[in-house]
Amino acid sequence: MRIKFLFFLLFLPVFLFAQEVPLSGDARISVLTCGIGNEVYSLFGHTAIRIQDPQTHLDVVYNYGAFDFEAPNFILRFSKGDLQYFVTAENFDDFMYQYYYEKRSVYEQELYLSEEQKQQVFETLNETLSSDARYYTYKFIDRNCTNMAVDLLNGILGGKVIRKTGNTAVTYRETLYPYFNSHFYEQLGTSIIFGTKVDQKATLLFLPVELQNSLAVTNYKGAPIASTGRMLLNYSHQKTPFSPLNNGWTFLLLLILIVVINRYTVAMVYFGIIGAIGLFFSVAGFYSYHEELAWNYNALLFNPALLLLIWFYLRRNAKWTYYTAVFCIATIGIYLLVMIGKIHIFIVAPVVMANLILLGRFAMKAQSGFERIKA
Repeated sequence: MRIKFLFFLLFLPVFLFAQEVPLSGDARISVLTCGIGNEVYSLFGHTAIRIQDPQTHLDVVYNYGAFDFEAPNFILRFSKGDLQYFVTAENFDDFMYQYYYEKRSVYEQELYLSEEQKQQVFETLNETLSSDARYYTYKFIDRNCTNMAVDLLNGILGGKVIRKTGNTAVTYRETLYPYFNSHFYEQLGTSIIFGTKVDQKATLLFLPVELQNSLAVTNYKGAPIASTGRMLLNYSHQKTPFSPLNNGWTFLLLLILIVVINRYTVAMVYFGIIGAIGLFFSVAGFYSYHEELAWNYNALLFNPALLLLIWFYLRRNAKWTYYTAVFCIATIGIYLLVMIGKIHIFIVAPVVMANLILLGRFAMKAQSGFERIKA
């Protein structure tokens, strides 16, 4: 709270000044595209809007996408999809220091706007900051730091001038998947938590680098909308150091051990985790406002019915243990049909194999009346 209060005092004069004094004819407005980092929050980069006016010594960067970790019920509201994100503003030098510290590139493209349009952008951002409009409900694809900036600019330009100009034949899932290279569990997690929405064609401009590329080729009233651009900070992306835990080989070894150990207690713990994940997928699809989580066919593999399998096994109910195991095997067959052509089929393949082998064992043991079962 103290930090927030100091932040408010620090920028109060800037905000008041910004709202009372118009921009001069030398003012410039630019889009800043920030490079990707190795932390989860920085894997996709960032988009910001810079407004500078040498006549009034104004140099402010506006950011969409901030949120408060101390918000009440943060985890529940984040998973539900009604956590309020908000717009912030900060001094340009402070903004740049953060990316200098993180060794992430910053690329600037000045927008060729009229003085009236610049003033509109300036006033709109400051009005947003000083009202409840600064809060908005975040959507991973539809309302993030990039397309919120695009919507603002297109509103001033009077139409969908800035739009995606890259490859629209690929899906959102295919677009996102490479961003998680060298981050195995993040790649696996996002592969299985997203439902059918991310399998749609990626026609919406939603990533920072896509906006950078689109601005480079977009024309407005017969002329380029933005300058060629310049690097303010130039760092080559540092690959994530190899982690003995966060990699596919360790995950594969773990699954092999679960299968080779051939202990039903171990298998039940494994199925308990897989089933709980599937139950979350099923509930989140109805509970959450995140459209990306809806209709998640990965629940056919991470099947909540595995929890019933454990229950029937512990109750020594051979009949329903067998039926449930066969049902789960059948859903995996359906899952494999759904997964044809999906980019994440290989990352879930070890889970498919482990589930089939373990379910086969449960079915055969149940069929034999639970004889010769290893605890």
